[in-house]
Amino acid sequence: MTDTAVQDAGQKAPPASAKAASTKGASAKAAPAKTGSRKAAQAKAGSGKAAQAKAGSGKAASGKKRSGGKRNASATSSVGSSATPQPGRSTGDVAAIFDFDRTLIPGASGPVLQRHLHDAGLGQGDLSILEPFMKFYERAGESWLQMQFARLAAPASRGWSVEAVTGAAEATAEDLDAGIQPYARQLFEEHRAAGRRLVLASTTPEPLLAPIARRLGFDHVIGTRWATLGDHYAGTTDGGMCWGRAKMLAVRRWAKENGVDLRRSYAYSDSFYDAGLLAAVGNPVAVNPDARLNALARLQGWPIRHLDVAPGVLKLAGRELQEWLRPLNRTELVPYARFEVSGVENVPRSGPCILVFNHRSYFDGVPVNLVVARAGRNARFLGKKEVFDAPVIGRLAKAFGGIRVVRASGSDEPLEAAAQALRAGELISMSPQGTIPRGPAFFDPVLKGRWGAARLAAETRAPVVPVGLWNTESVWPRNARLPLLNPTDPPVVSVTVGPPVELRYDDADGDTVRIMAALSDLLPPESREHRTPTPEELARTYPAGYKGVPGQEHERRPGEDS
Repeated sequence: MTDTAVQDAGQKAPPASAKAASTKGASAKAAPAKTGSRKAAQAKAGSGKAAQAKAGSGKAASGKKRSGGKRNASATSSVGSSATPQPGRSTGDVAAIFDFDRTLIPGASGPVLQRHLHDAGLGQGDLSILEPFMKFYERAGESWLQMQFARLAAPASRGWSVEAVTGAAEATAEDLDAGIQPYARQLFEEHRAAGRRLVLASTTPEPLLAPIARRLGFDHVIGTRWATLGDHYAGTTDGGMCWGRAKMLAVRRWAKENGVDLRRSYAYSDSFYDAGLLAAVGNPVAVNPDARLNALARLQGWPIRHLDVAPGVLKLAGRELQEWLRPLNRTELVPYARFEVSGVENVPRSGPCILVFNHRSYFDGVPVNLVVARAGRNARFLGKKEVFDAPVIGRLAKAFGGIRVVRASGSDEPLEAAAQALRAGELISMSPQGTIPRGPAFFDPVLKGRWGAARLAAETRAPVVPVGLWNTESVWPRNARLPLLNPTDPPVVSVTVGPPVELRYDDADGDTVRIMAALSDLLPPESREHRTPTPEELARTYPAGYKGVPGQEHERRPGEDS
């Protein structure tokens, strides 16, 4: 049985006793630093997650230490008090167990931890020497060799003041909190709502990550402990690193002692070395997996997620498909249309954004994607269910992060998914019209839309940025099954991005009118002229095989196909 320590996330470290406080399964992603000397901090340099532990281990083990005599490292404690659970802390029999580095944050916590330790006078040296190790770790994940460097973390802590380390760890927590992956917090809430315990199981030295565990609302921490002598660290661990098999065994022991059924529990990790832990639970999830875990997860049929993007979005070598294909979003690669694009600077380069456009053609996605690519963003688009239900196109749409909409169903599910994406700082692309207007409605100078964009804006306060499209129907009219390829005399497509729409957020209908008016203002003057279209022009606005009643099209609700 491993000696890795288990502790409650919310419990503050009591005064250290004269005897080395035990800690089973000590730090792993830690990196060294010599006894209080400012040089020691570097020893940890080499390891990817390890470079942290000068405690700064990369996957840090939680931070509270109990002192006084030898303590069974597999002992448990819970948020606040080990005897009485605090209000709000889950005590259910199912747990959600999370790794930290490269799982809940994009890379390693080590550089941040080490910087704060260095500022507290614990270790010295040029921290920039860690950068190559950290970059390799962030790209490739942890390795056996890195973990050998991590074993130096505990010796490096010899003579460090428990109080000073605690202060540095508390300061570190604020920085680490800011780097938590956007969809991780939503995942925490889902597990809390289901009554599951949140457990942080990491290799980083426990004293260093306990504060961030408390900030995130975790119920328990399982990880490496440093032994103490009096009010200083002894430079040893009690039981070894909380890594690989030792980590899995520590989780099993904790689960047994706390009445948690691992067969119904969840585990999230990026590392192949946590394969045993993932296999021990009924719901394993590989998050941002390294190459070997990626292969194993596919063989085992385990879900693969990236907590910086919505569920289902595919990433290859750390990049979304949209990012890989962004170089292809070039006007010269579309020879059958000439684009006049302006105002792209109105699209925020980061943070939530609702990009709305008027719908005129099946071709509209091309100029909208051009705007998104020039802004350097990835987009989540709302699309009708027929697209997502198609055998090949549907899988691609999901992999690109599309949100399936069943029109006229009355379901709020698409808007809820879009709101989650906005809260995670993503860009949503949508047409308030829902579908391409038909017949006389296509030529109506007053654009009409539904209130989805207005509701999203009111709920999230994300800016609504309008994109006015004009003449896309000349490239691909509604009655054509394929675009009209005319590279010798391509039609001119106007794409104008306006500033964010000023909304009031108190009336969805009123804000929808404001959004549609903003779109109309971006179109050429001829779009606002009342005129009677010719029969040929009307025919081009109906889908191929149209069997409706043209005279009743003005009664059709925006966004409906029937």
